[in-house]
Amino acid sequence: MAVGLTVPERTVRVVADDVHVKIVGTCELASPLRHRLAQSAMHYVGKADRIPVDDRLSKIAEYGEDWSRAPSFELAGPRDTIFFDTARLTCGIVTCGGLCPGINNVVRGLVLELWNGYGIRDILGFRYGYAGLVRGLGQEPIALTPAVVADIHHEGGTALGTSRGQQDPLAIVDTLERLGIGALFVIGGDGTLRGAMTIVSEITRRGLPVSVVGIPKTIDNDIHFIDRSFGFESAVDAAVEVIRGAHVEATGAMNGIGLVKLMGRHSGFIACHAAIASTDVDAVLIPESPVELEGDGGFLELLEQRLRRNAHAVVVVAEGAGQELCADGESATATDPSGNVRLSDIGVVLRDRLLQHFRRRSLEVTLKYIDPSYHIRSVPASSNDSVYCWNMARNAVHAAMAGNTEVLIGRWHGRFVHVPMPLATRFRKQVDVNGDVWMSVIESTGQPVRWTSARDDRTSGPHLVARAVLRAPMG
Repeated sequence: MAVGLTVPERTVRVVADDVHVKIVGTCELASPLRHRLAQSAMHYVGKADRIPVDDRLSKIAEYGEDWSRAPSFELAGPRDTIFFDTARLTCGIVTCGGLCPGINNVVRGLVLELWNGYGIRDILGFRYGYAGLVRGLGQEPIALTPAVVADIHHEGGTALGTSRGQQDPLAIVDTLERLGIGALFVIGGDGTLRGAMTIVSEITRRGLPVSVVGIPKTIDNDIHFIDRSFGFESAVDAAVEVIRGAHVEATGAMNGIGLVKLMGRHSGFIACHAAIASTDVDAVLIPESPVELEGDGGFLELLEQRLRRNAHAVVVVAEGAGQELCADGESATATDPSGNVRLSDIGVVLRDRLLQHFRRRSLEVTLKYIDPSYHIRSVPASSNDSVYCWNMARNAVHAAMAGNTEVLIGRWHGRFVHVPMPLATRFRKQVDVNGDVWMSVIESTGQPVRWTSARDDRTSGPHLVARAVLRAPMG
């Protein structure tokens, strides 16, 4: 894995073989959508348009007259011919990993497109993640119909239930064979997609014509080669409301501090976007940028000067930020059932460090610590996310019907495309600390580009250390 590379740096490493989409067989059956949709909406199998992985003209120009060699994603959408006989097809849907706004919208969208678009009547929902696909371990699947999913999009969470942790791919494929599943739709994040790849490997070993299509779900928005994951926008909306409450609390007391911890294990996108949207935040701490508390140019200096200037401050910290400040050594090695390292609670650590600091400085503060993580991920999808979920779901169905497998649906450069799972899981998308999102945070909060202290060598790029610590945030 190429650690430390920016999105553009990783993008230029992609080659043509990386974007090749696997298929389970040749498409020879006429799609039932051919007479329902406008002709221009249909894509001819093998001739669908493509979207460049790197859409910068300078990069495409490097290929000269042979510009078609530039790596590109296959455009998603309905095909004129399909692989599966929809009259005899049974499909399965499973939701895995943590909760996220919009899961129910995707499940409902899959069922409606399968039922109304392709006339498929056998749709099974597997309960509680991959465990539901292991006979004797999980509950029996439930039959999904438009009536069953009619109202689930009004609620957060997942109507099918979820779980974390790996399951035996052999046992899972045994279940797919036993139930005659021809297409499996997997809704989940990085770990879920890696699990789906092991399932595809076993399906391939057995020579089964089973399509596995992923709909990427991650509240942290950390799956690569996808503009944004579903639920992210809803999470940001909910986070903005929490920040607004923290701002009210902070301004309600002399030297009030509102400290908000948001989701973001390895990627600080929610923290960044929520802070930019609220314009009430004085500092944002994210995993991609190490935190220096003490000394000249450190976080505590900025916070203290903001209090002396404005008599209040709001701080947003992503859950994976500042782990170097946490002394709990056990948490660095412990993992959850999905294999993720259990993080120390930076919110609590930061709260205690702030109170200790201001006590030593004889500056009386009123600090309110808010951790809304589980509330944020359980809210229903926003209107924009609902539209996004529907388009992800219907394009996933189109991909499966055309026999595509080991592929997920993503939006790249504003268009829905087929992204091979091995490529999507190769890197973790993170905030580029030299990129536009982080620079937008810097301009909004007035904080330094990076935290520094008296121990740093100020001669090494002093332009990176913003000295605008007295500047109030926008608004």
